This record gives sequence, C-alpha cells and structure tokens, in this order.
Amino acid sequence: MSQVHQLLMPSRILYGRGAFNEVGKQARLLGKKVLIISDPVMEQVGNVSLCEERLREEELVFAKYVGVDTEPTDIHVKEALDICREEGCDAIVAVGGGSCIDTAKAVAVMMTNEGAISDYVGNVKPFVNKPLPLIAVPTTAGTGSEVTKVTVIIDTKTNVKMMISQPELLPAVAIVDPLLTISCPPSVTAATGVDALCHAIEAYISRRAHPVTDALALSAIEAIMGNLRKAYENGSDIDAREKMAIGAMMAGAAFSNASVTLVHGMSRPIGALFHVPHGVSNAMLLPGVLEFTKENAIERLAVIARLIKPELKTASDEEAADALILEVKQLCRDLHIPNMKTWGIEKKQFDQSVDKMATDALASGSPGNNPRVPTHEEIVQLYHVCYDYQFDHKVMRH
Repeated sequence: MSQVHQLLMPSRILYGRGAFNEVGKQARLLGKKVLIISDPVMEQVGNVSLCEERLREEELVFAKYVGVDTEPTDIHVKEALDICREEGCDAIVAVGGGSCIDTAKAVAVMMTNEGAISDYVGNVKPFVNKPLPLIAVPTTAGTGSEVTKVTVIIDTKTNVKMMISQPELLPAVAIVDPLLTISCPPSVTAATGVDALCHAIEAYISRRAHPVTDALALSAIEAIMGNLRKAYENGSDIDAREKMAIGAMMAGAAFSNASVTLVHGMSRPIGALFHVPHGVSNAMLLPGVLEFTKENAIERLAVIARLIKPELKTASDEEAADALILEVKQLCRDLHIPNMKTWGIEKKQFDQSVDKMATDALASGSPGNNPRVPTHEEIVQLYHVCYDYQFDHKVMRH
C-alpha cells in the first residue's frame, strides 16, 4: 500500500550567480526592521556590509549581531535574541555558514514562542506561533540549512548538540549565490562539501527516504562528487562552486524531508565535546559508518556507485558498493580529512567520553533511521574504529 509522504521547503528559493543582490527586495516583502545575524569572518570579507548596502537601497532599517562562532550555542541564540527584542526587529537575514543560519532559525522561533530553545528538543514541545520571517543566505556549500526545518544548537550546560526539527524552523526565503562561496578557504570547502555529501548519501539510504528525496539526493551526490575536488583545488572555479552550491541545497532538502542517519547521530557528540567543526566530524565518520552499514544498504549503495562510476554498470551490487566506499575514502584522502587522532583528540579523554557519546548519539534519534540500526555497544566500537581510521585501507568487514 502506498504511503503518504510530505515535502517541506522554503516558500521561495532564489539561486544563481548574483542572487544575493535580491536580499533587500526580499527583506522589504517580509518586514520593516531587519536583524542581520552573521559572524566576524563574514564581516571581515565584506558580506555583511554588502547585505547592509542592499537593505539601505530598499530604505530598510536594520540592526546586527555578528557574534556567531564555528558552532552555534545557546549563548549565541540568547545574545542575538536580546538584540532582536531590544531593537524591535520583525524580520531576520542570516548571512554565513550553517552556524549563522541555525542561530537565526532559533532566534526567529524564540521571538514568538515561550521558554528557552532547549525546551523544544526532541519535539516534546511544539512551536505554537509562527516565527519571524527569515531569509537564509549560505556562504558555504555544505549544511543546506537554508532549506531545512532543522536547527542544531549546543547546550553549553550539558555539552550536548540539541537537534530540533519542526516545520516552523524553515526559512521563508533561501538565497543561494555561489559567488559568496569563493572566499571559502580550502579546508572549509572540504569540510562543508563532505557534510553535504553525507546529507545526500544518508537521505538516500535512510529508512524514511521516499521518491522525491531520492531524486534530490542522487542529483546532489552527482553534483558534489563531480565538483568538490575542483572547488577544493581551485576556489575560483565558479562553475564548480555553482554546482556545489546547488548540490548542497538539494542535499539539504533531501535530508530535511528524509532524515539523516548514523553519521550525523555519531557526529554531533564529537562536535559538542571536542569542538570539531561539524563537516569535519562527519567526514571522519563517513567511510567507517558506510562499511558498518553496507550489508543492509547494498542495493542503494550500488545505485550511487553506478551513478558516479558508469563503468560499474556490469559489476555486482557488492562490488559496486565496495567501489563506492573506496571512492569516498579516496575523496577524504584527496581533501586531507584527518581522523580524530590526527585532529588532536587525546586518547584518554576520548576513551572517557565514548560511552556518553554513544548515549547522546542514540538519544538524537538519527541512528534509528540507519538501514542497520546499531546498539549502544556497536556505536562505541565504531567510535573506536573511526578514532584512528586509515582512509587508504581496503573496505573493512563489520
């Protein structure tokens, strides 16, 4: 019997070179006083002042908060929320990576709903009121947060990454301009690019996948696998940047509607406890988790393999799935992705934290969408495998 599926997206998506020039016109349709949420890097490279110019052209009043760090926390949310309330803003523009957009989503819903953002974890409590309208402008090709109903905020008291997924978190407008990603350094291009690849692969193998998310995920995988190395090696390759920006957006839409799986479930605790950027912690885990999952997702992994390597057309599903995992390992190697040990996470501290990490990973719910649902003990083992994972080894059997 056919199931009923749902697809949630922003009401408007503008994408292409120069799309950022429309930010003022879009903001004028949504409110009278805008809060810009961004970070110090975006201010430094001039994207914040460019946003201010476009708002001024439309005679809009604005305030700004540029205190977001590499990982968004409840402190950033509170600081931005205080400014939003004091200034009486009625619309928000987020300019930056996923951290800026996730912070802005939390501010948009908390401006109109009671309590603290932590009250809404696990969807125990729904957002009752509509959020302030948000325009999300990504400057990395990675998180896809501009088109998702998800925000991830670190609770600084518990050191847990709070994952909240509700339709009210969807931005009203997404503006995806590949020109804004040119300033991205190679290390950030690599980390955010593998994050987008994780979104797409996880959405495709997720137990909650459906035909529309499959189409988005496969298109995203093709775009990302074909262009990430180019964008990493030559940041000025605007064609590669454009395909990455669209690929990351499609991957975001795919996972927002089909869910992520085990990689993200295990990744969040690494970010929360050891302050590893989200894209890097995903990349550290992706090949090892694919090996663990392979036996339960062999047909779907083979579909991906044949999409990116047509010469595998006549290979068996097992051969194709193994070839895909080797291709992902090669990509991580080419992008100089470190393992946890190389990153500098001390073994003793890691061993002391791994039980909590496995508990937090399971509590997030994401591992339950994996084709092979792991036990607590299997997640602990997998963390140990990934700690000093070698990206140049053959496919391991779990």
